[in-house]
Amino acid sequence: MLIVNKISKRYAKSKFGFKTQYQQVLRDISFVIKKGESLGIVGESGSGKSTLSRLILGLEKPDSGNIHFNIDDSSSLQISAVFQDYLSSVNPAMNVSQILLEPLHIQKITIKNPTQLIDDLLDKVGLPCHLKKRYPQELSGGQLQRLCIARALSCYPSLIVLDEPTSSLDVVNQLKILDLLKSLQQEFGLSYLFISHDLQAVTYLSQHIAFLYQGELIEQIPTTQLSQVTSDYAKSLLNAF
Repeated sequence: MLIVNKISKRYAKSKFGFKTQYQQVLRDISFVIKKGESLGIVGESGSGKSTLSRLILGLEKPDSGNIHFNIDDSSSLQISAVFQDYLSSVNPAMNVSQILLEPLHIQKITIKNPTQLIDDLLDKVGLPCHLKKRYPQELSGGQLQRLCIARALSCYPSLIVLDEPTSSLDVVNQLKILDLLKSLQQEFGLSYLFISHDLQAVTYLSQHIAFLYQGELIEQIPTTQLSQVTSDYAKSLLNAF
């Protein structure tokens, strides 16, 4: 469904006279995510994970290579995202209902019964309907991340980019969110790109794992075959895990 073919990205680092120096952040990244599957991207801070998520979401363009979505439906929005910082991911001036409807308004999608949609989305992520008039500051961290997941579902995406979605939560809520994501994937046939430094969380949710090191995908392997990794970097992460 998602085909990433040899994408690279660099940023201007410094300038000396008329010559600009660049920092290579990603180099020849390729992978495929099939419908209903999850690919986990594991890497340390500075490995290029955040840049990769921005490229997949279309917030930036790669310098080379291409990203192709092979979608066989006609929905107007096939990709959504859930980010690490749930506080900055929502508008504090909007209540829960407004946050859930915001993507639809941006895409100019008309809903016949928005109240029913809001209730359905809240139910899907395990939030009670009486919260829909509350504001972000009135919700717990776990509730806010569930709200962000519900918002990601509002446009019926085929793919959701999960960029460190559990790292700001306590251990109990981390597991609850992972269980919720797994349940939603099974119910809606969603595909996930799960970007994280947490190998345990990625292993729990993903069918395949790719190891990102200094801007390069050095190894990709099915989760069931993790014991067979060959790169030293992947082995070091597994030993730490």
